[in-house]
Amino acid sequence: MRVVAKFGGTSLGSGDRIERAADSVANAVEAGHEIAVVASAMGSTTDDLLDDITFETDDADRAEIVSMGERTSVRMLKAALSVRDIDAVFFEPGHPDWPVITDEFGEVDVAETKRRAQAIAERMDGVVPIITGFLAEDHEGNVTTLGRGGSDTTAVMLGNYMDADEVVIVTDVEGVMTGDPRVVEGARNVGQITVDELRNLSFRGAEVVAPSALSYKDDDLAVRVVHYQHGDLLRGGTSIEGEFESLIDMREKPLACLTVAGRAIRNRSGILSQLANALRKEEINIDAVASGMDSVTFYVDVDIAETAEALLHEAVVTDEALSSVTVADPIAVIRVTGGELPNQSGVIQDIIAPLADAGINIIDLITSATSVAVFVDWDDREDALEIVQAEFDQE
Repeated sequence: MRVVAKFGGTSLGSGDRIERAADSVANAVEAGHEIAVVASAMGSTTDDLLDDITFETDDADRAEIVSMGERTSVRMLKAALSVRDIDAVFFEPGHPDWPVITDEFGEVDVAETKRRAQAIAERMDGVVPIITGFLAEDHEGNVTTLGRGGSDTTAVMLGNYMDADEVVIVTDVEGVMTGDPRVVEGARNVGQITVDELRNLSFRGAEVVAPSALSYKDDDLAVRVVHYQHGDLLRGGTSIEGEFESLIDMREKPLACLTVAGRAIRNRSGILSQLANALRKEEINIDAVASGMDSVTFYVDVDIAETAEALLHEAVVTDEALSSVTVADPIAVIRVTGGELPNQSGVIQDIIAPLADAGINIIDLITSATSVAVFVDWDDREDALEIVQAEFDQE
């Protein structure tokens, strides 16, 4: 197999850990696999360097300073592999064959980066390239960076462009866990997780794989997360499945909007569960939920709106904190899904402003980490869909 192995700062945080990383690479090479390595800065080096920049500096000088952590890591790994009789060569910005190139806007130059990455891949037979993560270089030779989580981005991007079979993210967690083991007891490893699931978790605080990295994953590229203590690059950890597709989709069938109003709902523990359980009695699927200060709104198929209203009404009349339930239908929902949405400033405005200009009333707007759902009158659905599609086709 051809594998790109990314070692995070924790996995390179000491001499012993660098030895362990070198052992795992050497073992994989000796087993006949082609291994490319992406290295983060040792431990907290990058953060320490940033903290020490207490003076005014421009972006170019700042990038040069923070690059020193990764530059040290690749040299350490190269030396550790050499004493294990592994032929290794390190790449950093300034090297004539350095692969990651950015354009004048600071974005990755895909064509040039892919060309350079493939050139390195063609010379991997018996040679381990060790590449600084996080760093890039513009066309004028200046050092640039890929931002937070940039080493993950480097690894998955190069895995894609080098036609690797798998990218292995070596970090300080045993893959993706069912919960934070520092907080909850009995947290265990998740054997598989989809790109969609992980991106949502990542944008909400899970520090496993940087969300920006997953945009480079496709169905042909396996990505796995393993603990640095595992010592085996080829087994264990969590496999990340699938690829993330950006799309604009309109639900084919209309929805009904059921709103339950009540005094101080926001301060009432368990109220959402109570109302959802009322619908569960008849196995009514809830398409979406929105909550306000004094109301909770459920969106369900319009065909079962009357049954849902009756069930919610029963809950209302038995609870003094709840006042009334109302129904509005038919309603259409248009969903914009894309892993980069959280990184696009003004994306909500880009959706709602053109609809407002067209005189289309937005009934509700529900956002998640990687999607935006817009609810409009059923009669406005086709115009709304056309407007939203036109807006994002310009991207």
